[in-house]
Amino acid sequence: MKLYRREDYLQKIRGFYRDTGMIKVITGVRRCGKSCLMRTIAEELAESGVPAENIIFLNLDKRGFRDVKTADQLDSLIEEKSAANGIKYLFIDEIQNVENFEEVLNAFREEEEYSIFITGSNSYLLGGELVTKLTGRYLEFELGTLSFAEYLEMKRFLGKTVSDDLTAEFDRYLTEGGFPKALEYEGADKQTYVREIIREIFEKDIKRRVRIRGVSVFETVQRYVVNNFGATTSLTNMLNDLAKNGCPIKRETLRRYIRILEDAKIICPCTRFDLKSRRSIAGDLKYYLADPSFYFATNTDRRIHYGPVLENIVYLYAKSKGYGVSVGKIGKLECDFILNRNQTDYAYVQVAMTIADSLETENREYRPLEKIKDNYPKYVLTRNDPIQRRGGICHENIAPFIKEGREF
Repeated sequence: MKLYRREDYLQKIRGFYRDTGMIKVITGVRRCGKSCLMRTIAEELAESGVPAENIIFLNLDKRGFRDVKTADQLDSLIEEKSAANGIKYLFIDEIQNVENFEEVLNAFREEEEYSIFITGSNSYLLGGELVTKLTGRYLEFELGTLSFAEYLEMKRFLGKTVSDDLTAEFDRYLTEGGFPKALEYEGADKQTYVREIIREIFEKDIKRRVRIRGVSVFETVQRYVVNNFGATTSLTNMLNDLAKNGCPIKRETLRRYIRILEDAKIICPCTRFDLKSRRSIAGDLKYYLADPSFYFATNTDRRIHYGPVLENIVYLYAKSKGYGVSVGKIGKLECDFILNRNQTDYAYVQVAMTIADSLETENREYRPLEKIKDNYPKYVLTRNDPIQRRGGICHENIAPFIKEGREF
């Protein structure tokens, strides 16, 4: 079966294809396409001339491999498939199914004959022994759901109709989200599929690893965070809101549940950054969703509240391009996003549904950027406005900006 190739992510990994000293760990929310990304890497290696016998692909959730549960069984399985000479390219999906898999991976890594790629439950990979046992011996590549550009490309790849109206396609993307498999469904089936992803994350990525005594309370917390994505909040505010809605919870428990949601990649925290001191600010922060469809699939109200949804899309896009993302504090004003790469390459971004309503609206979006006196790029991003020029600040519409794969 021909696979859609996600070039933005392949570019990040290609330089490490033949690296036998570092284990390549591909993370990301469940069903975002990690297994397919590994298969496209294997395809590229084969196309480059690597013999088939040197490419070992093990999906430990598939028939024939599901009984592999111990380190010794995994060791024997890899050894059995390693008859070829030269570098072997070892791909293992759902690695968390094997207890103490870290020891096996490290042993084969030390032989310097294996270039190893793995995926699995984020809760196991990032919250388990991998970090301690393999520190300095692995690289993490975080995969997101489809960007808007990938969404359009994959629709064409699947033979789906793509409208000439870019804004209409963009609005569909906002509600349907970027899970690759969801593109194969129509109508309400898309939301059904996303709800199944949420259930699967709980059953496979959370429940099997951590003990949650009050499942209903955990689900309430999850629902609260999902419904309030993009809003500035704190543990104290969340505790008060939950108590008002009949769900009193201890601070330690709430902090733990939030961390579980982060480890499972359902939500992504965005901290605040003070431009004056150039330091992160403790306390208030925002949470964005790994995919906006989490909100629309779990709510009967399917209207698009553009403010938080557009912020979420820009946040995910910036992360996919390798930027660190923070919310900016500029005195009493706030900049939606401060982006940085290599701690020196900054950009500032304001996101709005429109700035065309009134001069007051326009001023509200431009004012924080005009307060910043350095010469790094500054952007106002909107849904579908006539492009304007003001004070050297770049005004762009989000859909074409992402479609063209532009950087900040």
